[in-house]
Amino acid sequence: MKLYPLKFEPILKPVIWGGSDICSFKNIEPGRDGIGESWEVSGVKGNISVVANGELKGVSLAELLLGAKEQLVGKKVYRKFGNTFPLLIKFIDAKDNLSIQVHPDDKLAKERHNSFGKTEMWYVIKAAPGAFLYSGFEKKLTSEEYVKSVQNNTFTDYLKKYDVQRGDVFFLPAGRVHAIGAGCFIAEIQQTSDITYRIYDYNRKDANGNSRELHTELAKDAIDYSVYDSYKTDYQPNENHPVKLATCPYFTTNLLDMNEGMKRDFGTLDSFVIYIGMEGQCELKDDKGNSTILHAGETLLIPADTKWVELAPTMQTKVLETYIE
Repeated sequence: MKLYPLKFEPILKPVIWGGSDICSFKNIEPGRDGIGESWEVSGVKGNISVVANGELKGVSLAELLLGAKEQLVGKKVYRKFGNTFPLLIKFIDAKDNLSIQVHPDDKLAKERHNSFGKTEMWYVIKAAPGAFLYSGFEKKLTSEEYVKSVQNNTFTDYLKKYDVQRGDVFFLPAGRVHAIGAGCFIAEIQQTSDITYRIYDYNRKDANGNSRELHTELAKDAIDYSVYDSYKTDYQPNENHPVKLATCPYFTTNLLDMNEGMKRDFGTLDSFVIYIGMEGQCELKDDKGNSTILHAGETLLIPADTKWVELAPTMQTKVLETYIE
């Protein structure tokens, strides 16, 4: 199969807490308010991405993977994940505070849901004044104290709260309690899983006066109760050089902050690569003679059979680069 850098139709998710930034960031006309998420690359059942460019336009990611196999994702990735695309890429725009959540790890998710767990990371694209998020615990608590704190509305007292700004990074291994606060606009890279345990929802009611379902007991065994000094990823910006933001068994993510050309060699990688445009734009050329423009708000999947790419920014450009090592 002849593969090339692939763009996908965004899967837009209207939700009650959604803001107004996703459509403008992605240059979608006419714009729509209330879009909380754009699923950029997804192999999640019921939300499978569809190719938006080139000869394969209209083909689903599932069909593509079935036909191209390791040519698309790499030999070791295909051996491990088969016909499931292993990463889910999203933009998330929160106008209101999201519920406090935790995700199970692979072992627990397999036992309970026959699914992968969910380790993920966040990159803050934009933050309104006063925007915050929760990641991890501020102080120690037991599983019994956790249940009581949810019942008596003191759970947030135990959480580490961060005021955020553009460029902040948080790595969230499965088991880490977290929540996105109002005013956060982020890029999320995660395992392909849609399993979320909702721990606390600020006692909010829906239009019919009903509380949303909580998964207090399910979450009890999924939570990592460890307390760390910091849950934020510190990194040193380095213009025109790749800066590693996260590395784990599920993905490695680099930040490319460029105002001049950069060549990326994937000859020994044996994985697909995903580029997510954060700011600016660049032209991307590969060893097969393909040329593609990547704008801010766009996501590009580079097939695993690509040996190298050259990125040529036309202005100051920031791109997230992610793959599986």
